[in-house]
Amino acid sequence: MNSDVELGPLSPEALAVHYQRFRVTERILLTGHSHQAWPDVAREGHLEAWDDAAEYVDDKWGRAFERADRVRQGFRARLGGPSGDITLAANTHDLLVRLLSALPLRQRPRIVTTDGEFHTVRRQLDRIGEEGVEVIRVPSLPAESVGERLLAAMDRRTALVIVSAVFFDSGRIAGGLDALAAGAESRGVPVLIDTYHALCAMPFDVRALGLDSAYLVGGGYKYCQLGEGNCFLRTPSDCGLRPVVTGWFAAFEHLGDRPAAGRPVPYGSGPGARFAGATYDPVSHYRAARVFDFHDSHGLDPVRLRAQSLRQLDRLLGSLERHRGVLGSRAFPALPTSASLAGGGAFLVLQTPHAGELVRSLREEGVYSDHRGEKLRLGPAPYVTDDQLDRAAELLACAVKRL
Repeated sequence: MNSDVELGPLSPEALAVHYQRFRVTERILLTGHSHQAWPDVAREGHLEAWDDAAEYVDDKWGRAFERADRVRQGFRARLGGPSGDITLAANTHDLLVRLLSALPLRQRPRIVTTDGEFHTVRRQLDRIGEEGVEVIRVPSLPAESVGERLLAAMDRRTALVIVSAVFFDSGRIAGGLDALAAGAESRGVPVLIDTYHALCAMPFDVRALGLDSAYLVGGGYKYCQLGEGNCFLRTPSDCGLRPVVTGWFAAFEHLGDRPAAGRPVPYGSGPGARFAGATYDPVSHYRAARVFDFHDSHGLDPVRLRAQSLRQLDRLLGSLERHRGVLGSRAFPALPTSASLAGGGAFLVLQTPHAGELVRSLREEGVYSDHRGEKLRLGPAPYVTDDQLDRAAELLACAVKRL
């Protein structure tokens, strides 16, 4: 990273000039927790992928694999440079399914998780449950002690534990994951942690957090600004699982070998090969490689991004407080407090029965937000200015008046 940008807070005004294609100065994008704007260099990645395909035809794959390696490096760096392998895929569901297919569910037909997991996990486990797998869901809140509840719910029949590092609906940071990982490892039970709302939103050093033994899944659609098609699974160094759902990329080095009758299906020894899939569209990796380079050159590291996020959230809260008389208890029974920000992720959750209506009203005014049920979510991003945050709070108060 450039040493002259590593000190001091990030400047939204200075960053905004690099996001002109997404028109971040013309509208207020408070969906930073869901889909952040891409820097303009992402478009250059798209064009580069096209040019390589046109110039090199089938020989483009060597260049595409170089971009994939850069994406692995980018994810690894933002996880604190842990050991283990990084497998890439288009979405986290592909990776979840491959991991589930490797579990000894006949012998250990039990999966322990929480009631706060994203639909990728929730829906798939619902369906597995219909086939006889016992799915135990412990409460995700209070988040500070969720690791203890997950550990207590494990037994000798447990094949996997799944939990988010930051819960998508409440925005709270899961606590006790280090003790959970250690306890599960001692029992021979793998733990899968969904890092999607932690990656690039806050520092997440795998080793420092005591999570070396854990499997980690996540992606770049949100805070990393990578867009679609950029997800990963980090596997521990001693992973010996053999996924049933396995693509031909999982055995690249064995493709020329003639399978011997009765011999187990082989897996490759390359980066994350065990859980690799098959032929994919490499455009997303060209885009992601450009964006990771942009982040590095502009000092957009997790430490500074977290500091910026907390400052923005505090500013937004202060602006909302100034309109408390309008917002009122009818629309918002309780606003978050500044003291609660440290225990949460990079977005505010406002409990209101009018969440859907308010999202629609804000969109008409050029403010982008979203909701999950009765939870209105407001997520700043590094290019959102203080004036935009103040304006968003004002427009929210106006929307409440119109209810």
